[in-house]
Amino acid sequence: MSIIWTIIIGFLAGVVAKFISPGPNEPSGFILTTILGIIGAFVATWLGQQIGWYQPGQAAGFIGAVVGAIIVLVVWGIVTGRRAA
Repeated sequence: MSIIWTIIIGFLAGVVAKFISPGPNEPSGFILTTILGIIGAFVATWLGQQIGWYQPGQAAGFIGAVVGAIIVLVVWGIVTGRRAA
């Protein structure tokens, strides 16, 4: 059941992150938005555990997932911006 919640929270976090940080090279579509949010949730969980905010086995919440997705969007923009130049 936790995988299903991760996908749902990931999708919602991806949608919110795309509204907060729009850009011309952002990934679009349902699948890419969901993947963006899920990767953001994993990034937020990993960073939170490294910093000491989360215990091992504890996942980031919705706001953490949104912040992680924004980080992923910024990195995506940097990588795709360099390729386009």
